[in-house]
Amino acid sequence: MSKRCFYEILGVARTVNGDELKSAYRKQAMAFHPDRNPDDKEAHVKFVEVSEAYEILKDGDKRAAYDKFGHAAFEQGNAGRGPAGFDFSSFTDVFDDLFGDFMGGRRGQAKRQNRGGDLRYNLEIALEDAYRGRSEKIRVPTLVACEDCHGEGAEAGSQAETCTTCQGHGKVRAQQGFFTIERTCPKCRGKGKIIKKPCKACDGAGHVQKERTLGVEIPPGVEDGTRIRLSGEGQAGLNGGPPGDLYIFLSVKEHPIFQRDGNNLFCRAPISFTMAALGGEIVVPTLAGAEAKVSIPEGVQNAHQVRLRNKGMPGLRGNGAHGDLYVELKVETPVKLSKKQKELLREFESDGGGKNQPECTGFFAKVKEFLGSEK
Repeated sequence: MSKRCFYEILGVARTVNGDELKSAYRKQAMAFHPDRNPDDKEAHVKFVEVSEAYEILKDGDKRAAYDKFGHAAFEQGNAGRGPAGFDFSSFTDVFDDLFGDFMGGRRGQAKRQNRGGDLRYNLEIALEDAYRGRSEKIRVPTLVACEDCHGEGAEAGSQAETCTTCQGHGKVRAQQGFFTIERTCPKCRGKGKIIKKPCKACDGAGHVQKERTLGVEIPPGVEDGTRIRLSGEGQAGLNGGPPGDLYIFLSVKEHPIFQRDGNNLFCRAPISFTMAALGGEIVVPTLAGAEAKVSIPEGVQNAHQVRLRNKGMPGLRGNGAHGDLYVELKVETPVKLSKKQKELLREFESDGGGKNQPECTGFFAKVKEFLGSEK
């Protein structure tokens, strides 16, 4: 199969200049790069093809030879090279130059400073704290930069030396055909430096374990599972790198009176069956620390809910109005009645008390009708 024209592969004219050539190559190399197309064999072939074309055309002498003789200019004397004289080792440098920033710095030059790890702290609060918000002090064990060596790991008066194995990069490379394999330097373990006189306070680690006391502001309206981030309060970074963050996960304790659903609160209030029949008034607490009066209408039924507007939870960080408080009435049947109380209830029943219970009357009427239809 005849090879395609290098200019056609890169999608440029024969009069293309160096900057235009580089831009065209970069666009196609990013599209077909193996890291972006790990399982696409066709993309890999195209990537090699565009890289080969750029390798030839970017060089003035090679480009002149190609313009004059075409592919035949590179079909002889190409031992140890890729197809059509494509030198993979020189391409590695080309790719570094074009994509160094995209790939996180020039290949083989690992970042010497490493960001510290993030920490998690679980904090349990009461529902009242979630309603009002509060300031909390927490004690967090973490790794902090060693004060004796300022996080460098070397004894005072001495300095860490550049690792001779990786030349301070922290990684070593091995060329295997077209691919370059990088791995952490086995001598310095990725630090890029060798400490011959380690700091005695931290044994050369550059950080020590320490317990810190931190202040946490819990805003009103937080919910169970809310996460609060304290930037820079995580573990110390290695080799002078920035610290990580501390994430505080809140859990809200169960409340003996209230249950929460979003910004609404629910509570169950028992009332006597006489109050349910005659009506009345009860007092319930609120999370604001005040009392709220609840009017009981005559003949109220069990599980009836009374809504108290704006007596629920506040919106988080002031976003939105308060929720509502729903009071569910639970009609309680008395137990251990006295003889006189029983007599009064029997008198009430014989005086047609059951007729004043529409739901009960309606149910048994349906039962009677159903049983009659079955006969």
